[in-house]
Amino acid sequence: MTDHERAAEPADSAGGRTDEASGDSDEAPAAREQVSEQTVEAVVRQQLSKALGGKRGMLETAVPTLGFTFSYLALEDLRTSLAIGFALAIALGAVRLVQRSSVQFVVNSLFGMAIAAVFALRSGEAEDFALPGIIYNAVYAVVLTLTVLLRWPAMGLLIGAVTGDVTAWRRNPAVVTLSSRLTWLLVLPCVVRVAVQLPLWAAESYGVASTFALLGISKIALGWPLQVAAFAGMVWLLARGRTPVDSDDAFAAAADADAESDDAPVEPRGS
Repeated sequence: MTDHERAAEPADSAGGRTDEASGDSDEAPAAREQVSEQTVEAVVRQQLSKALGGKRGMLETAVPTLGFTFSYLALEDLRTSLAIGFALAIALGAVRLVQRSSVQFVVNSLFGMAIAAVFALRSGEAEDFALPGIIYNAVYAVVLTLTVLLRWPAMGLLIGAVTGDVTAWRRNPAVVTLSSRLTWLLVLPCVVRVAVQLPLWAAESYGVASTFALLGISKIALGWPLQVAAFAGMVWLLARGRTPVDSDDAFAAAADADAESDDAPVEPRGS
């Protein structure tokens, strides 16, 4: 190998490394741009859309409760009324299975009915079917409120789970603020349900007034309709602006850029 060839070889290697580095640098901005396009709004819209389940999901959740409520009003037989509620839920599930579609909301309804049945059968009082929901909403409201007060709002944790990093969102104050507001909108329906249903349950349970029908109707009216209203509030809040979710890659890239600028040699003045 001649001296000229030896000299040319390192130059070619350096050129190859330069091309690879430029290729990596081209990919990095693209990755950062892709991450920056993931917004809090998009994440929340997607997750809430899955949670609501559409009109059919709402119907499958409401029908068993309506069946139990009206059956008890007509028959005044707790076990028969519970059996009717379960039968309706199972029938809806069977339709789903025949159509080979998701039974998620039917299973949710059956699970809720089972817990309500345990409470009602244990006490022998039909109004106690509402107690699990009242307790759940009270606890849920307290937990969500604590997440906001501790500056770890539940909606932010959801965003972190979807984007693959549970903590990166907290580095953006705008995301923390928006997540807190969205979490408050989740707290509100829970507080309303407890505020309405607890007095109705207490009035029926202690014989102050016959409020069983109102209690059953309130479980439907303050169920999915109230959740949809909260969702509408979120949509309005999200429509006010787009807040990008920054990932660790974006933060790491910024830190690397700062480090490179610090390590770069400083040319003497006048050179």
